[in-house]
Amino acid sequence: MSNFLRPHEIAEAVVVAGKHQVERRLWPMFILGILAGTYIAFGAQLSTVVNTGIAEHVGFGLSRFVTGSVFTVGLILVAVGGAELFTGNSIFIAGLLTGEIGLMQIFRNWGVVYIANLLGSLLIVFIMAQTGLLDGAVGVTAIKIASAKVNLTFSQAFYRAVLCNWLVCLAVWLIFGARDVISKIFSAYFPIMAFVTSGFEHCVANMYFIPIGIYLRDCPSVVAAAEIAPDKLANLTASGFVVNNLLPVTLGNVVGGVVFVAAAYAFSYLKVGKQ
Repeated sequence: MSNFLRPHEIAEAVVVAGKHQVERRLWPMFILGILAGTYIAFGAQLSTVVNTGIAEHVGFGLSRFVTGSVFTVGLILVAVGGAELFTGNSIFIAGLLTGEIGLMQIFRNWGVVYIANLLGSLLIVFIMAQTGLLDGAVGVTAIKIASAKVNLTFSQAFYRAVLCNWLVCLAVWLIFGARDVISKIFSAYFPIMAFVTSGFEHCVANMYFIPIGIYLRDCPSVVAAAEIAPDKLANLTASGFVVNNLLPVTLGNVVGGVVFVAAAYAFSYLKVGKQ
């Protein structure tokens, strides 16, 4: 037996798994959403540490590649450990298109998981703030990352997010096709590495990246060392987080996953409109 499903079998497996997940009881769904938020935050924090000072030694492109490579731990934990990730759940639209899943079930899942992902991310922000590990160079890297994200234009954030979740959902799609743990890890690694290395935007990752930057605004030594222009730093607020980044990135992530992965494969391999 092959250790990997064929494309049409992946599409069918996604619909079956999606139906199971949207019908999950509220509290398990919520808890698994919190876990996914913490796992992606772990990957974000790890990538922040690895990103600190590396470009000076290996150059821009290679430093981005290494940073992207370590970030993949987040989705690996989600996929192998089992958790509910808002961006990955975009592929459940495949089940909606075949009539196996209802629209309100999709919205219920997305809403619960999105809030839970945010809470999980903020939990890691809170814990990291108590560790003292952000007082030096890592904190400088973190606030620079956050500032850059809240100073994107709406269209820049949106289109980077479309490309991001196109790759994230491809990773999830491939993971569904893998029969063993090693295959699942490699299925997660390459698309996630590609999106982070390319500089695309992921709403759940940004639920960690930006709030940790907002926290660091109150650390004078970090702000001084970061040397961020005052007009750029002014956007590093809760409203700047939501309006300048979270809103366009969430919308772009939904479009990327729904249109370019879930709908594309559903129309290619499934009986769309089945009742």
